[in-house]
Amino acid sequence: MQDKTIHYKDCAIYYKIIGKGKPVVFLHGFAEDGNVWQYQIDHLKDHYQLIVPDIPGSGRSAMANWQDNIGIDALAETIKAILDEEKITSCTMIGHSMGGYIILALAEKYPQVLNGFGLFHSSAFADSEEKKQARSKSIDFIKANGPFAFIRSTTPGLFAAHFTKDHPEAINSLVDNGKNFVEEVLIQYYKAMKDRADRSDILLNFPAPILFIIGENDKAIPLDISLKQCYLPKRAYIFILKDSAHMGMWEEKNRSNKIIFDFLQAGNV
Repeated sequence: MQDKTIHYKDCAIYYKIIGKGKPVVFLHGFAEDGNVWQYQIDHLKDHYQLIVPDIPGSGRSAMANWQDNIGIDALAETIKAILDEEKITSCTMIGHSMGGYIILALAEKYPQVLNGFGLFHSSAFADSEEKKQARSKSIDFIKANGPFAFIRSTTPGLFAAHFTKDHPEAINSLVDNGKNFVEEVLIQYYKAMKDRADRSDILLNFPAPILFIIGENDKAIPLDISLKQCYLPKRAYIFILKDSAHMGMWEEKNRSNKIIFDFLQAGNV
């Protein structure tokens, strides 16, 4: 494994590279870091070159303090900077939740660098007004109670109830990781997600295969919302994890690993 850091607009961005072969980029979601992909890394490292960043403000990457708005588009530029640094002109990307939003923004501006991508508990649709209000309430909670209290209160709801009951160590590890987040970063992320554009047209026009992994019990990206986007792409691979909510890469890691591996193989990646 290689630990690497680049500087983009004076922000130090960490990423790791594991394995050899055709490149596959994994982008984590809100209040996570690249370690959330640990099971997928272990499964795929002997077959592909895996590039796993910590987006600015998460994990070992510094918080972005740019003068312009730190939106989803700006976060996508940091991923493009990593690709440029590694001289990667074509890759596949898999994004969890907010990571999927970043992929869609990158696909809009730099479609040529993607030979396929996967939305793992993610959506191309913009937030509904109800969702925007919920994000605003979350921001208020973070300001009033701090980031760790927020992560501690919300993390169990990311998992299906039976998983939370049977695997408290997994929930605790994700909560403990939340101690590293600062208030400004989580608020920055929420504003970026709240203000992001609808990118369903990307799904409609993207020529390469798109993978959808959906949690049947997902409250963050509900099943009905996920299914509405699946008919848009020309080539769609659709999988529903019946025992998962929003963290299928942990809740059903073996099935998730097989789905991703088969997608990469089917797409000749």
